[in-house]
Amino acid sequence: MSGDLIGRPVDRVDGHAKVTGAATYAADQRIPGLLHGVLVLSTIARGRLTGIEVAAAERATGVVRVFTHLTMPRLTVPAAAYRKTYIPVQDDRIHHSGQPIALVVARTLEEAQHAATLVTAQYQAEKHRSALHEAEGEEFVPPVTGGEPNESVRGNPEAGLAEADITIDGIYSSPIHLHNPMEPHASIAHWADGQLTLYESTQAGNFAKTAVAQALGLPPASVRVISPYLGGGFGAKSAAWPHLLLTAAAARELARPVKLVLSRAQTYTAHGHRSEFRQRITLGAKRDGRITALVHVSTQQCSATEDRIYNASHSSRTLYAIPNLRIRQQAVRLDLQTGNFIRSPELAAHHGLETALDELSHELGIDPVALRLRNYAATHPGTGQRWGSKHLDECYRIGARAFGWSRRDPRAGSMRDGDIRIGWGMATEAHSCTALPSAAQLTLGTDGRATLRTGAHDIGTGTYTVLTQVAAQALGMPLAAVTTQLGHTDYPVATGSFGSATVNSVTGAVDQAATAARAEVIRLAVADPRSPLHGLPPERIGTEHGFLFDRDRRRRDSYRDVLARHGKPVTATGNSTNTPNYTTGAVFVEVRVDPRYGKVSVSRVVGAYDPGRVLNRRTAHSQAIGGTIWGIGFALMEHAVVDPAHARIMNATLSTYLMPVHADVPEIETHFVDKPDPSSAALGARGFGETPLTGVPAAIGNAVFHATGRRIREVPITQDKLL
Repeated sequence: MSGDLIGRPVDRVDGHAKVTGAATYAADQRIPGLLHGVLVLSTIARGRLTGIEVAAAERATGVVRVFTHLTMPRLTVPAAAYRKTYIPVQDDRIHHSGQPIALVVARTLEEAQHAATLVTAQYQAEKHRSALHEAEGEEFVPPVTGGEPNESVRGNPEAGLAEADITIDGIYSSPIHLHNPMEPHASIAHWADGQLTLYESTQAGNFAKTAVAQALGLPPASVRVISPYLGGGFGAKSAAWPHLLLTAAAARELARPVKLVLSRAQTYTAHGHRSEFRQRITLGAKRDGRITALVHVSTQQCSATEDRIYNASHSSRTLYAIPNLRIRQQAVRLDLQTGNFIRSPELAAHHGLETALDELSHELGIDPVALRLRNYAATHPGTGQRWGSKHLDECYRIGARAFGWSRRDPRAGSMRDGDIRIGWGMATEAHSCTALPSAAQLTLGTDGRATLRTGAHDIGTGTYTVLTQVAAQALGMPLAAVTTQLGHTDYPVATGSFGSATVNSVTGAVDQAATAARAEVIRLAVADPRSPLHGLPPERIGTEHGFLFDRDRRRRDSYRDVLARHGKPVTATGNSTNTPNYTTGAVFVEVRVDPRYGKVSVSRVVGAYDPGRVLNRRTAHSQAIGGTIWGIGFALMEHAVVDPAHARIMNATLSTYLMPVHADVPEIETHFVDKPDPSSAALGARGFGETPLTGVPAAIGNAVFHATGRRIREVPITQDKLL
C-alpha cells in the first residue's frame, strides 16, 4: 500500500478550482429562463398582517409574480430537518422582525429588488419581548439538548458545596452571535419532467431534500440536491430554512427555474443565531484544589414558537472528575427568530466553566494547569467508562512547555512591558463530535483512475482533501489518481457537515470502499493468465503508486492494465458506523492591555490538541487557526445589538457586526498529540473542527484578569468594561 499519505500536510485537492473560479457554488449555476426572487420582510416583531399592497410591485418592469400569504401555494411544515414550527408567507401571523411576508419574482435581480421596495404592509402589532431579563420568572426546561436531558443531578451537590473550603459563585453572560458565512444562503429550484433539482448552499443535502419533499408533498425520489462547494456555514446551513421551501414552491407554480440569494442583512434573521446566554456557576473546592461540587444553571433564549435550545453543558458533565453535580439548562421564549446551532454550540457554557475555574485557581493560589490536572477525569465522570483514548494531560504539558508557562508570575498586574500590561491565561478546549451512519462508493475505471463519491459536504474544512488521502492510501495509488465528488443526494447517503461529524462518520466508509475495490482488482489480477501476478495468493500482493506487486517486488502489474484487460470498471461500497466521541486540548494565550484606552490585543496563542490520529496536519492546523480567530471575536468584539423598541438587529452588516481582521490575530502555534483512538472507526481519528474555538474566549478573559486584576464575566470584553 502507498504509505504515509495519512497525516501528511498535502495541499488541498480543491484548492486550484477555488482560487481560479472553477468551483461552482449554488448561485453560480446558469440555467436558461432563470428568474430571480427577493424576499420582503416584516418590520414588526409580533402581531399580524392586516393588509399587504402588491399592485405597485406587480406593475413594475420585469415582475412575473408577487407571492403573499394570500397567493403562495399551501405548504406542509416538514417534520424533519426544519427548525421552525411554521412556514412564513402562509398566514398573517408575525413571529419576529425580519420574517418573510412576501416573495417577489422577476426577470432580473435588480428588477426583483426594486419591486420588493414597492410592497407595503399594514400590521396590528402586539407587545413583544427581546431580552432575557424581560421574561424572568418564565423559565422552563426543554426536554433534550444534544442527546442529553437538560436537567440532571450527580451525587449530592448541596453536601458537596457544604464541605468545600472555597466557593466561587458567578454569573457569566454572552450576547446573540451570528454565523456570517462568506457565502450567504443561495437556492435555485429547477423543475423538469416532474423532477425537482435544487442547487442549494447546504451543509446537509439529504436534510434539505427531506424537508422540501415533505413541504411540497413530493416523493423523496423526485427531489435531488446538489451542493459541491460551500463558502462556509458554521451551522447556519445545517437545516432547511423557509427561503428554500418558498423558492421551490414558487418555481413549481411558475414552471420556471427561480434563484433566491439572501442579502447579508436577511441572513441575520433567516437562519437562527447563537442565543443570548446567561449562566450561574457555583463551584466548591477543598484547599488542595479538589473540586467537591458544581452547580451549573444556564438560561438561554428560544423563539416564541419553538422550545429548542442549542447551547449544551457537556463540559460540566464530562470534563472533570467532579463527584457532585447539578445541571439545569432552561429557556425563555422571546419574540426573536429561532435560535440554531452555531459553530461549537457548547462554547457558551464552556466559557463560563473555564472562567470560573480560573477564578477558583486564583482564590486557592494554585496554578490553573495544576488545578485542572488535580481534577483530571481519566474515566467518564457520569458512567465510569474509560475513554477510547484521552491525552488531555499531555496537551496541558505540551502546550505549557511550548508557551513557556512556567515563567508566569501568578500575581495579577505583575507582568509589564513599559506601560503595557501583559497577561497570560489558559483554558481547556473540549467539544463533542457526532457520529452518523454514512456510506461511500469508489469506482476504479479502465484508465486506472479512481472516483470516490459520497453525499458528504466540504464546508471549507478540507473534506475533499482528507477523504482523497484516505482513499488513495487504501488503494495504494497516487493522490492525483483519485477524484473525490461530494455534495449530491444521488451519491451514497452520508452525514452532513455539522457536529464535527464528517471525519468521525465518513472516513471509515471511504476506507472500506477503497479497500474492497483494491481487493477486487487484486482478485482479477491473480485470476488473469495475462497478468504477471497470475496464480499468486492474493494476500501476497501489495499496492503502491498505482501498481500491484508481489512481496519480493520481482513481478508487478498496474491498476490501469488490470482493468483495461478486464474491460469494465470495478465499483465497491463502504458503510460505516462510529460512536460519538469527545475531543480535547489546551490553549495558552498572551494579551497586551493598554491601560490608557482599555485596549486588549492578543499577542500570542499556543494550542495543543488530542484529536486522535491526525489525518492531515495542514487542514488540522487550519481548523485550529479558524477556531482561535473566532474565539478572539467571541471574547473581544462579536455581538448583535437588538433594538428593544422593535426587537430588530441593528448591526446587520459586516461593517457594524465586528469580527477579527488580520491586525487582530497573532501567529498561532499548534501542536498535536497524534495518537490513534483505538475505539474510533475513522482510522483512529476523531472529529476536531469545533474543539479549537471552545477554550479561547475563556483563556483571553483569564489573561485579561492576569494583566489587570479585573474579572470581566460578560463578553465581549470591550474597552468600556475595562475603563
